[in-house]
Amino acid sequence: MHRSLLRRSIQTRSATLSTASAFAPAAFKPSTRSFSIDTSLNMALSQDELKKMVGYKSVDDYVKSGMVVGLGTGSTAYYAVERLGQLLKDGTLEDIVAIPTSIRTKEQAEELGIPLVTLDTHSKLDVAIDGADEVDPDLNLVKGGGGALFREKIVEVCADKFIVIVDESKLCDGLGPGFPLPVEIVPFCHEHTLRTVAALPSLAGCKPVLRMGSSTNNQNDGDEIAVTDNGNYIVDLHFEEPIKDAVKAGEELKNTVGVVEHGLFCGMTTAVIIAGADGISVKEA
Repeated sequence: MHRSLLRRSIQTRSATLSTASAFAPAAFKPSTRSFSIDTSLNMALSQDELKKMVGYKSVDDYVKSGMVVGLGTGSTAYYAVERLGQLLKDGTLEDIVAIPTSIRTKEQAEELGIPLVTLDTHSKLDVAIDGADEVDPDLNLVKGGGGALFREKIVEVCADKFIVIVDESKLCDGLGPGFPLPVEIVPFCHEHTLRTVAALPSLAGCKPVLRMGSSTNNQNDGDEIAVTDNGNYIVDLHFEEPIKDAVKAGEELKNTVGVVEHGLFCGMTTAVIIAGADGISVKEA
């Protein structure tokens, strides 16, 4: 899930001026809740500090007492979970229940004392908060770099509001080239499914790579096939050109026998909170 630090901040924006102009931000309204990161432009913020900024702001601005909250997975969502735990502990928030989207998010939430439920008892969520691997100008996303795409989507599609938290290195003009598209598939006849996916018309030109080692990143860091929390495999689709029609690509993937879920999250986003060298901005759908 981690991106090269060389892509963040001013370097990313200067290299992708057209992308930056496509994300016209809403006016920044500071929250009445406070946290300790110094966001002065005179200091260079690390990628982790940028992630903490948007993670904390998402909870401060969109979570209220009495809500059912979807908890995302990954290095940025980690800070939203952390903030929720803080505000429950100090009494700022009360009567919150949350639904985690992975085993590791569940473990983090339990350590912080966040009450957890499942979709089996709470099918309607007030808000879900999660990171993304890529965000296009229409706020369509690529997600699943951390291997939790199925659980993320089944939870986040049930939320009245889906808040996406990213640093500006995740902004792109088109989905695909900047981050491989994860597709979760069943183990049975997985090589057949991999070839079938690669041959879909809307995904023409992609290079499918079976994820090996840990399922929580798309680096080849082991000799065994990566296995998700659901017991499935992941194929990462590498593109040299942007996906021409992300919605169509998603439909073709979902109609493919053997595919459990894909990492295209189209038409789901309520708002994206973006941290960059100039501070925080918000892009609403």
